[in-house]
Amino acid sequence: MMGNSPITSPEQTMHTDFKGRHFEGEIILWAVRWYCRYGISYRELQEMLTERGVPVNHTTLYRWVQRYAPEIEKRLRWSWRHPGRSHCWHLDETYIKVKGRWAYLYRAVDENGNTIDFYLSPTRSAKAAGRFLGKALKGCKDWERPSVINTDKAPCYGAAIAELKRTGRCPPDLVHRQVKYLNNVIEADHGKLKRLVKPVLGFKSLKSAYATIKGFEVMRALKKQQARAYQIQDGIQGEIRLIERAFGLGASAMEEAMKQINTLLGTTTSVAA
Repeated sequence: MMGNSPITSPEQTMHTDFKGRHFEGEIILWAVRWYCRYGISYRELQEMLTERGVPVNHTTLYRWVQRYAPEIEKRLRWSWRHPGRSHCWHLDETYIKVKGRWAYLYRAVDENGNTIDFYLSPTRSAKAAGRFLGKALKGCKDWERPSVINTDKAPCYGAAIAELKRTGRCPPDLVHRQVKYLNNVIEADHGKLKRLVKPVLGFKSLKSAYATIKGFEVMRALKKQQARAYQIQDGIQGEIRLIERAFGLGASAMEEAMKQINTLLGTTTSVAA
């Protein structure tokens, strides 16, 4: 009967994310965050954790990244993705080696270099560009949609935008500018992302590549302070706690905010005295 069925709180549900693991959730998220933020190999991360008294094999670290990097991106997406902050988007694709062949990572940033969205595709085509732009526009309110999109002169973008306009998924008055130098902002951002990809030395599958890249992209967004409004503490500690709270670890946002306020009030009182 429904009346006798146990009720599971959100906190209990979140803690099951790490059920069956031999390490605590904070340690797992710590390892995943380091890998996705600092451009290191799994063996280097294994050595770094061992130095700190956490003996864990590099293959286990790989499994952690595959499991939790996409989950971090998913749970924090609402906090770092703000397409409405700029009405000028820059779209471009960069190359990622997957199983000895090139795959194409479509990316969009705003005029300030903030990440808007990304999409990994095995092909470079109008269809792939359309899927990416449709993903980036999905869920955007009218005021969040761009009025200008800058791309290079690849014909796939023009065809994709025309199709999206035809189906009503793109603003009909959207201006598409194909001037290469206007995309310097996203070219520079590609380079910073590639520094994280380089130690991987090639992905084994498209699925594992996309899972890892989701971690790279969300950590890049956090580093660019795109979720600053949701971080209670300053700096890296605020980033750490934002991720941990997304998994129900530690104090809630309200509890942390009240602690910060009490600390500030206490400091003010001491100075006044």
